[in-house]
Amino acid sequence: MISRVTSQSLTQTALHNLQTGLTDLARLQAQATSQRAFAAPSDDPAAASAAADLHAAQARTTQYGRNITDGLAWVTTVDSAISASTSLLGRVRDLTLQGANSGAMDATSREAIAVELEGLAKELLAQANTTLLGRSVFAGTSDTAAFAADYSFSGSPGAEVHRRLSEGQTVRVDADGAAVFGVGAGSVFAAVDSIVADLRAGVNVGARVGEIDTHLNNMLGVQGSVGARQATIERAREATLDATVSLEARRAAVEDVDSVEVLVKLRAQELVYQSALAVTGRVLQPTLMEFLS
Repeated sequence: MISRVTSQSLTQTALHNLQTGLTDLARLQAQATSQRAFAAPSDDPAAASAAADLHAAQARTTQYGRNITDGLAWVTTVDSAISASTSLLGRVRDLTLQGANSGAMDATSREAIAVELEGLAKELLAQANTTLLGRSVFAGTSDTAAFAADYSFSGSPGAEVHRRLSEGQTVRVDADGAAVFGVGAGSVFAAVDSIVADLRAGVNVGARVGEIDTHLNNMLGVQGSVGARQATIERAREATLDATVSLEARRAAVEDVDSVEVLVKLRAQELVYQSALAVTGRVLQPTLMEFLS
């Protein structure tokens, strides 16, 4: 059986084919201009779903990166403050040993040492109240200074500052001021004050050296813990950088187009469309009925 082909059906078929070719041409032009594989989720639902998951993962990784940067700032500040404090306390130890040499010390010499020790005590208190962006790094979650003028501690047990480094990893970024400097009468500041008082009273301060060494050991112990946490954050930063690169590569594979490939396809589609236009114009000649009408 031979199908009947009319001039109208031939025209409709030709126009349909031209419209299809024009649609493909427009799609390739849009890809070449935007460098994106699809303009709307409906163009490629599977790719759009994968892209959405990748964008969510990138957002999480970006947040982890910000947490890591902030965490490094905290532990670096803590480490610097403890390092400065151990240096100050080392000077306190030297002066205490010097003051313990009572045979070579007169009242004027002891007073000079006492005055310097008072200055060192103030510097130690300033280090203990070190802040980062207005937050004390030794007071936990408290918004106040870690230590008051009477050497009382404003932090509370368990009030630690943590930062999330990845989905399953968090790390503490502050330090317990009470563990580093002591509290009240048992603090390093009170120990220096006692040495000053003993010097002015003519008491031998040699016995105070052991107390200073205890505070030094406490500081160094906490500093070692801070250093270990800093190393953990550094490793997390490297892992986050690797994840950022990997996620971007995967996103580009899903969303972005190969520019050379698209341009080749675009040129080929342009030639096909131009050829279709030429062929359609030659085939669809006016019929006798169209001429008579």
